[in-house]
Amino acid sequence: MPRSEARDFGLPKTDAALLVLDMFSDFGFPDGRAVLGAARRIVPNILRLRARARAAGAAVIYVNDNIGPWRSDFRSLLAKCTAPGARGADVAHALAPAENDTVILKPRHSGFYATPLGALLEQAEVRRVVLAGLSTQQCILFTANDAYIRHLEIAVPRDCVAAASKPEHRLALTYLSSVLGADVRDSRRLRWPRSPRRGH
Repeated sequence: MPRSEARDFGLPKTDAALLVLDMFSDFGFPDGRAVLGAARRIVPNILRLRARARAAGAAVIYVNDNIGPWRSDFRSLLAKCTAPGARGADVAHALAPAENDTVILKPRHSGFYATPLGALLEQAEVRRVVLAGLSTQQCILFTANDAYIRHLEIAVPRDCVAAASKPEHRLALTYLSSVLGADVRDSRRLRWPRSPRRGH
C-alpha cells in the first residue's frame, strides 16, 4: 500500500506505550489458581502504573488471549470474565479498559504474533514499550522478544508482572534484563518520557 494511502489506526503519536497482557481470563488452565493469586497481587501496581502512563500521554494497550471460539470480540470476553461467580472477576473489574484504550486479542503467546500490534506501534511512532501482566516466563517474555527484534526499548517492571511460581518469575526477569536489556526495576523507579501525545 502506498504510504499516502496507509490506513490511520487512530492511535495518537506517542513515545511510549503500556502493554497490559492477559489479565482477563477465566484462569481455567492447570495452574490457574496459582496464576490468579499472582495476578491479584500485582493489580494495585498495574493500576498505579496505568495512571502514570496516562498522565504522561503514553498509549495504553491491552493485549489479551482469546478465550473460547474466535469472535474478535473483546466485549464478550470481558463480559465472560466479569460475570458473577467468574474466577478472576475481581481482576477483570479492576483493570477494565477505558473507552479510549486500545484492545487487541491474540492467538498465541506473543502480543505481536498474528495481531496488528506492530503496525499500531509503528504508526504511533512508539519507541519504548512497558510490559505488565501475565505470565512473566511466557507471554511477557515472548512479547518482549518480539519487541526486541523490532528495536524497541523495553521495560518490564518486576512488581507489575507475575508467574505461577517465584522461581519462574525470577528466571524470566534475569533473561529479560541480561539478554534483552530490559529495565526490570520496580514501577516506582520507572520514568515515563515527558512528551504528551502529539496530534495525528
